[in-house]
Amino acid sequence: MIELGVNIDHIATIRQARRTYEPDPLWGAVEAHLGGADGITVHLREDRRHIQDADVRRLKETTQIKLNLEMAATDEMVGIACAIKPEMAMLVPEGRHEVTTEGGLDILGQEARLKDIIARLADAGITTSVFIDAELPQIEAAARIGARVCEIHTGPYAHAFYDKGRDAEAPAVLAELAKIRSAGQLVQQLGMRFNAGHALNYYNVQPVARLAGIRELHIGHAIVSRAVFVGLREAVREMKALMRAGAEQGE
Repeated sequence: MIELGVNIDHIATIRQARRTYEPDPLWGAVEAHLGGADGITVHLREDRRHIQDADVRRLKETTQIKLNLEMAATDEMVGIACAIKPEMAMLVPEGRHEVTTEGGLDILGQEARLKDIIARLADAGITTSVFIDAELPQIEAAARIGARVCEIHTGPYAHAFYDKGRDAEAPAVLAELAKIRSAGQLVQQLGMRFNAGHALNYYNVQPVARLAGIRELHIGHAIVSRAVFVGLREAVREMKALMRAGAEQGE
């Protein structure tokens, strides 16, 4: 059954805007759990712009659903992950000047280094994931370096969906969805888990949820945005219902 990982980074963004103690991301994790989330995702960025080290420790100690730690492929972050031991660590590209992650990890350009990092995480008992674009050579490289999970970047699909007036049948939208589908097929053929995420929302999520074999979607900004108006628990519940309805109509 398809699962939902809720990214709570932007709860911390609100807190850090005032450099205070609220809202607490831990409260957000509990509310997301009560709304039906299967996991919690946080990105501990090198510049600590939102989630802080203490947040990750408290989430690991307190939450009763799996924790997915998004992280840059650096020695600092590997050390933190190995000490805290989230259920999953997802390697992502990271730039100091980007607003959010803007593209997939380039595995082809750094296979040897990433293979070593994934081995270190695996030795610590952590499931290893990579966030990559829907490009078949990158997926093949992910398998070579030992990744257990590939999260396919859905940003190009989501942006096409918005640019084409939220028309799920627009050729540009279908073309991007086809890339994700082909990527997911190869991910599974190579023995890895097929996850997806980035810029998914209440309008564009169902076509992705219908894709054969997809295991998890990781969604944050859209859920936190809706939570401003309906509360986080309800926002998560609504997203989970849409995902499951889509999966039941699956390909």
